[in-house]
Amino acid sequence: MRDHGGDLDRARARFGGGAWTDLSTGINRTPYPLPEFAPSVWSSLPMQADVDALESVAATTYGAPRALAVAGAQAAIQVIPRLDTPATAAVLSPSYNEHAAALAAQGWRVRQAPDPDAMQGADLAVVVNPNNPDGRVWDPASLASLAGKVGRLVVDESFMDATPDLSLAPRLAGERMVILRSFGKFYGLAGLRLGFVLAGPETHAKLRTLVGPWAISGPAMVAGQAALTDAPWRDAMAERLARDATRLDAIVRRAGWQLVGGCALFRTYETPAAEAAQDRLARAKIWTRRFPYSQTWLRLGLPGAEVEWRALEEALPG
Repeated sequence: MRDHGGDLDRARARFGGGAWTDLSTGINRTPYPLPEFAPSVWSSLPMQADVDALESVAATTYGAPRALAVAGAQAAIQVIPRLDTPATAAVLSPSYNEHAAALAAQGWRVRQAPDPDAMQGADLAVVVNPNNPDGRVWDPASLASLAGKVGRLVVDESFMDATPDLSLAPRLAGERMVILRSFGKFYGLAGLRLGFVLAGPETHAKLRTLVGPWAISGPAMVAGQAALTDAPWRDAMAERLARDATRLDAIVRRAGWQLVGGCALFRTYETPAAEAAQDRLARAKIWTRRFPYSQTWLRLGLPGAEVEWRALEEALPG
């Protein structure tokens, strides 16, 4: 199933409208403060010089030799299956379901793999690191080793910003590794639709052709450059999110739920019954994420404002 978080339309249809706290996505609810936009940002097509400047900043921030700007990591997921002739693909599972769906749509024979070792021999392998929704992580050295045992390794680092030491980007070498980075999740600006692909020069050039001209908007370029060069904000936010993740675990533990895993942007819990738990929170206008393959897992993003924390505490079972 290509189900996703952020489906507030479904929540509102069942539980009514009003002001909702959306904890179903793993998007930072304390977004980066947007810079001012010159009128030309809205009225003119982005120039290549602007694209080059943003991509240079992204490459430096992520520690990679080059970066390709795309309209969110999802845009890259849609075109990566077109890089090679469809053959066998292994996707670490359970994980973000768009990888397998996009590959299958392009004719790849997709199999589920429980861990990276089970991916060896695949023509293309996809690892989400940290993994969504269970938070499993793999050190970059082991993933670099896996790259030599598959045709092409795609590592989705959409939730990596708060733990940069785990990134494979500084080890990027050759054409067999492709790394995806999301901008909108950590910076809380998902509506900008901005992400990056880190890859070898040939793969980079081919992907640029596949995504076409004007792949991202002028406002996304301006906001992206401002945020990616703001190291003090990034470091402070990483520290805050780590504290908030610990706080959320403590609150939920009092409700009797057990931590399955997570990262600095989301936590997944074992509940007695995920549907009932989701419904209970939804009646308090807090939306969470269930998964079709588990009757007990429930994922929560981190609340932002203090009023959201208080509402969550009050809505959880005592």
